[in-house]
Amino acid sequence: MDRIVIVGHSIAGVTCGDTLRRRGFDGELTYVGAEDVPAYPRPSLSKAALHPDPVDIAPLPTFAAATEILGHRAVALEPEAVLLDDGRALPYDGLVIATGSRARRLTDSPREYTLRSLADAEALRARLLERPRVTVIGGGPLGMEVASGAVGLGCEVTLLNPGTPLARHLGPLLGGILASLAAEAGVRILDTVVESVTETAEGMAVTLPSGEVLESDIVFTGIGDDPEVDWLASSGLLVDGRLIVDTRQRVLGHPGIVAAGDVCWLDDPAGPRRSPVWTSALEQGRVAADGLLLGDDAPERDHPFYFWTDQWGVSLKVSGTPPREDVAPVVVKGSVDERSFVIHWPGHGAAAALDMRMPVPRLHKLAASRG
Repeated sequence: MDRIVIVGHSIAGVTCGDTLRRRGFDGELTYVGAEDVPAYPRPSLSKAALHPDPVDIAPLPTFAAATEILGHRAVALEPEAVLLDDGRALPYDGLVIATGSRARRLTDSPREYTLRSLADAEALRARLLERPRVTVIGGGPLGMEVASGAVGLGCEVTLLNPGTPLARHLGPLLGGILASLAAEAGVRILDTVVESVTETAEGMAVTLPSGEVLESDIVFTGIGDDPEVDWLASSGLLVDGRLIVDTRQRVLGHPGIVAAGDVCWLDDPAGPRRSPVWTSALEQGRVAADGLLLGDDAPERDHPFYFWTDQWGVSLKVSGTPPREDVAPVVVKGSVDERSFVIHWPGHGAAAALDMRMPVPRLHKLAASRG
């Protein structure tokens, strides 16, 4: 293998490239990135970039000696070359697909904001500094973090979500605590889906199934994402529109091609699944490098799920997946009532630390314990 092309200048792609070099690959290595800036940590977009005081987002450290082609997209894939939007063809022996995902939108209005890039964050922050009325659609991690940032910048915020925000992701206990903090910060939370969103002469109108119409200056939509696989439509790599990888991050049926990060689906006995979080992208990048170089001799993907968020003045770390039902956890330290604690759910492989210091390896160890 003499030429490896990495399509996607993200944590998954950068980690894969660095791992390839560390594993001894000394051939040609080329990154292709749609944004015209060096790779940066995307979780900072909804954290530092929306802080009341501007914070520069430092580029990711990279160690791989490589050629970077920034500000250009891959538009198609041929058996031996990646085709770019400027007409160039990049030949490869090995290919890494790390093109990430794009935010789902409800309208084409410039008053609807999403958050997937540094440009998105800069545009959103500039608008929030004007203290508009904001309707946040979606109470997942991104929606709640943006709502928190908007409140911190002095905005009036309404958040729409069916059920308790974050409960689907973190379970009823953690979701309920963060939702309470949001309400205490002044956020109006409505348990509802959305019927339609339209642009008006002065702002945005969000119509609910009840017939109520919410007027605001802007809308932020945090309702999930879609993998960036359009450029692979004619490649033969997709299965029912999905880019599915095995436990070594190899695209099914194509051992010389690996994928990592938000773009791919993980093959699983229960059916393909995604793991679109920062730490999964990082670990998948490492596994993909070994999968590309070592094939069947590469170690399989085996890392615990880890998630963290900063919102409403507190920091939350979670190892594993908290139970979706209302199961009382074991309190290891602190107090649930005081909303500062370390807890775990024996037998469920999950633990969490809210507003309390806890090294990640210790949190993983706690999550795996059964006592």
